[in-house]
Amino acid sequence: MYQDGKRGPLVGAIDEGTSSARFILFKAGKAEVVASHQKELSQIFPQEGWVEQNPLEILEVVKTCIENTIDKLIALGGSVNDIVAVGVTNQRESTIVWDRTTGEPLYNSIVWLDMRTSSTVDQLLDKVPNKTRNKNYLKPLCGLPLSPYFSAVKLKWLQENVPKVKKAMAAGNCLFGTVDSWLIWNLTGGKEGGVHATDVTNASRTMLMNIDTLRWDPVLINFFEVPASVLPSIKSSSEVYGYIKEGALRSVPLAGCLGDQQSALVGQQCLNRGQAKATYGTGCFLLYNTGRVKVDSSHGLITTVAYQLGPSQQPIYALEGSVAVAGAALNWLKDNLTILPSFGQAQNLAEKAELIESGEVYFVPAFSGLYAPYWQQDARGFVDGGMTANSLLMQLQADLGGITVVKPSMAESTALGAAMVAGAAMGCWDIEGSPLEIPAQKWAPRYSENERDVRYAKWKMAVERAVGWDI
Repeated sequence: MYQDGKRGPLVGAIDEGTSSARFILFKAGKAEVVASHQKELSQIFPQEGWVEQNPLEILEVVKTCIENTIDKLIALGGSVNDIVAVGVTNQRESTIVWDRTTGEPLYNSIVWLDMRTSSTVDQLLDKVPNKTRNKNYLKPLCGLPLSPYFSAVKLKWLQENVPKVKKAMAAGNCLFGTVDSWLIWNLTGGKEGGVHATDVTNASRTMLMNIDTLRWDPVLINFFEVPASVLPSIKSSSEVYGYIKEGALRSVPLAGCLGDQQSALVGQQCLNRGQAKATYGTGCFLLYNTGRVKVDSSHGLITTVAYQLGPSQQPIYALEGSVAVAGAALNWLKDNLTILPSFGQAQNLAEKAELIESGEVYFVPAFSGLYAPYWQQDARGFVDGGMTANSLLMQLQADLGGITVVKPSMAESTALGAAMVAGAAMGCWDIEGSPLEIPAQKWAPRYSENERDVRYAKWKMAVERAVGWDI
């Protein structure tokens, strides 16, 4: 039972994902959840390959989660006065534009896996000097290849295809942001003086931030031809952004922000160079901590900012491999092919398949093209979260990767990361000096190196067959 004021300060985390949002209260300095509330988010599919969400619904769902969590805290005998800070973590790349004077969205949020901007990418590739159409042309500046995945391409599409957005930009009334910026602006006052800001991790996914200076880059802004006036200010991942203006958390500082995958890296305590985490949700994302060294991959990985623990601290970088469709593939097997009765039965069915001689089947779930390391937007499938509950999947990761896979018992690692950076900004969470002790389950590899190579070669053959289906 939680007792008011007797177990130290609390830190809240807004965890806004693709399919749901939640608000979780942690005891400062500990991986212990005091109270939480989660609510699903709806998605809108106007056309094939288009994925949108209503920004106002995102905001209202987040507010509902906060209020319900506070109610649960009070029911446990706690007090809102124990909450010293709130952090934000969010789905990355999803793009929102809104009117600075009215606060109204100018269009729905274009979700990160939306593919409508494929034609926009083609137009941008035509701008690459010497007609090379090199998709890595901007990578030395921003760390990213030209892809429909990233925010600047979505912003460019909005500018060219939504008259209301183009008009607001011309009038200087348009604000742009990823979901973190939308939430921070609204929670700190909105049109009545809200803070228009983002952090270095989310900014590093826009294709507009210089990966070295951590500032908006004039060359990148000029290439995409978007007005600098729409951009939020870039802050570190751990500092006070502003103060919540209304509701149960009124006057509580918003003191931390991380993109969801970087937040999971922090929450999993992969704080040393060489440590990596893989998160399985709608998509799958592997981040490898490279420390203060910015590594340029020659194998299709992207360079991203992992975190920056304060405005005076040096940034920590990471290499990232992104897979658009992971848990979403199970949805497809369940709802479209109807061969999977429920998510919970996936492991049982897969284990049975291993026991019988049914031949080898490789499935490339490229419903939104292929991300790292191929970056092929024309790839197609060729015949949520919670996937870490599947022990067979974890064993396969160990077998195919040739390394031990560790799954901490703390399931809320993404929210935990946001709480950690917010607590650190307020001096009540020593992230690097006092590591959390979290029990974990481990899977050791069973395959020989030769068997891994054979299976990987067959996978590459399957990927080759999936590329080039421009439909």
